[in-house]
Amino acid sequence: MPTTPLADALARHVDAGDVPGVVAVVGRGSDVEVMVLGDQAIGGPPMREDSLFRIASIGKPITTAATLALVADGVMALDDPVDGLLPELAAPRVVRTLTAPVDDTVPANRAITVRDLLRSTNGHGFPSDFSAPAAVLLAERLHQGPPQPQQVPPPDEWMAVLSEIPLLHQPGEGFTYNAAFDILGVLVARAAGRSFPTYLAERVLHPLGMDETGFAFPPGTAARRTSYYRRADGGLELIDGPDGQWASEPPFPSGAGGLVSTAADLVAFERMLLARGGDLLPPALVGAMMTDQLTPTIRATDSVFLDGQSWGYGGGVDIEPRNPWNVPGRYGWIGGTGTSAYVVPADDSIAILLTQVQLGGPDGAPVLDAFARAAAAQLGLDR
Repeated sequence: MPTTPLADALARHVDAGDVPGVVAVVGRGSDVEVMVLGDQAIGGPPMREDSLFRIASIGKPITTAATLALVADGVMALDDPVDGLLPELAAPRVVRTLTAPVDDTVPANRAITVRDLLRSTNGHGFPSDFSAPAAVLLAERLHQGPPQPQQVPPPDEWMAVLSEIPLLHQPGEGFTYNAAFDILGVLVARAAGRSFPTYLAERVLHPLGMDETGFAFPPGTAARRTSYYRRADGGLELIDGPDGQWASEPPFPSGAGGLVSTAADLVAFERMLLARGGDLLPPALVGAMMTDQLTPTIRATDSVFLDGQSWGYGGGVDIEPRNPWNVPGRYGWIGGTGTSAYVVPADDSIAILLTQVQLGGPDGAPVLDAFARAAAAQLGLDR
């Protein structure tokens, strides 16, 4: 592969052992370049263009697309209360203050809506202060997110537990991260009358040709599965191998971060976004998905996850230029397993990075930062 500033930037991190390998995609529309560097595991086989990754939170826009498909099909509306399908959320309580004990609550002043879940203003989730008692309870009782999908209870049991955890803010009045998209997975399944994986595959994945995306590694793919690591003293420590937590379907299909996928499948999804829905979704809904949906007051309730961005439906939206890779109108997100996927609708650009090392925090993966800078330069977005 010819050397480029982008390839050089990624190779430095692979060679330094920051990540075993990467698959990166950069380009515009149908003209994209795929870079493959390093290995699928430490001491393992070489990385491949079709290697399978645990994509974590860059799957949130995919869950969003499934939700918007139900809106497009007239099954529900954005401002519908969700308690008809999710009776567990029919009478939520809200902590009196963020730091209040979980039994110091007041009634919610209105119902949670579909729109609240899509824009993460529902009240369940993680605030900037991880020590908030309600956030601690949520993490302890529901094992939020990777790396243990097999340990999360099935949807009805999950919702029953969630119903006992108070909201961190009144519906529509603050931003809390992550849980909304697990709730949406349950909502979509109940609205569609079939499991979330089945509906997602039928309505979103298969129409887009994303046949290798799902909640477990497809059968017969052992040679293409990456291993998943975290940083530890002295190097990288294995969290999950090819036959681990993602080798079989989980009890709870996490719409917040449970998917596995390939670079090619993610490119297909990003191209759908750039085509404003194509044949999958109405342009108005996809346009809203990639448009800032938060007020300044709501944005001000978060100082960690948004990190200078705002939020559309299911992903971050850049609202002001802060640095070379933060471009107004850019839409996408990063995943806790070391993944990143963004589009800039104004110029048809795509930038995807797949690694297999846990972030450990917003600043936990220098390779993602290096990729964002180099990709912006290659695409001419840093001018």
